[in-house]
Amino acid sequence: MRSWSFAKGHGTENDFVLLPDADARLDPSAADVRAICDRRTGVGADGLLRVVRARHVEGWQGDGDLWFMDYRNGDGSLAEMCGNGLRVFARYLLDEGLDSGPDLAIATRVGVLHAMALGDGRIRVSMGQVRVGHQDVTVTTADGSSFAATPVDVGNPHAVSFAPDLDRLALATAPRWQPAELFPTGVNLEFVHRVEERHIAMRVYERGVGETRSCGTGTVAAAAAASHHSHGDQAWPQTYRVDVPGGTVEVELTPAQAFLTGPAMIVAAGVLTLP
Repeated sequence: MRSWSFAKGHGTENDFVLLPDADARLDPSAADVRAICDRRTGVGADGLLRVVRARHVEGWQGDGDLWFMDYRNGDGSLAEMCGNGLRVFARYLLDEGLDSGPDLAIATRVGVLHAMALGDGRIRVSMGQVRVGHQDVTVTTADGSSFAATPVDVGNPHAVSFAPDLDRLALATAPRWQPAELFPTGVNLEFVHRVEERHIAMRVYERGVGETRSCGTGTVAAAAAASHHSHGDQAWPQTYRVDVPGGTVEVELTPAQAFLTGPAMIVAAGVLTLP
């Protein structure tokens, strides 16, 4: 049996197990991640955040002393980025004294991103540049309902659809999308309802996870798609309120990059056991 220290945190109820592994001694496999994230037999989470020095990450060419957010989906697959996870990762570094803040530079698979701890307890993170695509995409849910979708790149792939009634969406199983070849490694699927000007509500089916209570990159993609449909490509900067089942976040859209602001909490710490 193996015993590993861990922490558990969430950002708008998108929850993560954090695995401190500064010197890359643990090397969790996809099966380990699935076991840890299992909600009945493990700790339970939407994903795992390994806290490792960047110098130990294969292919990293930047500052090796930075903390690297090694994010894995709940099914064990690697993911490029996670906005809620980035805020939780920053909160963990601050709480553990691994960074003094309030400004933090964090290495990720999409490069160095920045976090800022705000006085009200929220954390604001840079999300990189957002790109709204123009391809025609159709998303079909399990009950046969079809929606036109807008592809959005937030460092990871998204397809955003607009729906008149989020409560009636059939998201217990994975929706399908066409053309399938547009997202060969899968895609995060957001369903959005307009509440009022620059205020939207969203549900999301995350690649490699299923429906989650929130998705940070998904809220950015949803805000970008809503802005694009309402105001075209030249409307930024703009700020959107995005309501998700787990709470509310704020998305700032600028031509250079987006910013995501919301809560992040560490709620538990302990030792987990793996076979």
